[in-house]
Amino acid sequence: MSNEAVPAVSQVPPSKARTIGYWVATAVFCFGMGVGGVFDLTHAPDVVAAMTHLGYPAYLLTIIGVAKIAAAITLLVPGVPRLKEWAYAGSTFDLLGASASHFAVGDGAADVITPMIVLGIGVASYVLRPPSRRL
Repeated sequence: MSNEAVPAVSQVPPSKARTIGYWVATAVFCFGMGVGGVFDLTHAPDVVAAMTHLGYPAYLLTIIGVAKIAAAITLLVPGVPRLKEWAYAGSTFDLLGASASHFAVGDGAADVITPMIVLGIGVASYVLRPPSRRL
């Protein structure tokens, strides 16, 4: 064995494939959350109908819409690693809640699974993020 120290993970430059994977996952995730946030903020009729079906008040769309848009922006801008952690966490709570809500009212598998697929894309973004975007 050599006496050379193994570099810390944060010192190893990310591979090109990892960087591309991060940006693709992040772009797709942020686009989905951002567009969803706009639909929530504008109280699109289909979104209001879905929230009513789930048993939530329509005013909750404004709160969730602002949070989704803020999360999408935060994940795309450089710096602010602590806010990025909060953005990932908030998005996770939103998507888990959406899936659980659809399950609770007896909606079909597609309605239950779709938020989990979006969450999977968010998890890929989180796992693949470069050291400069970590705490």
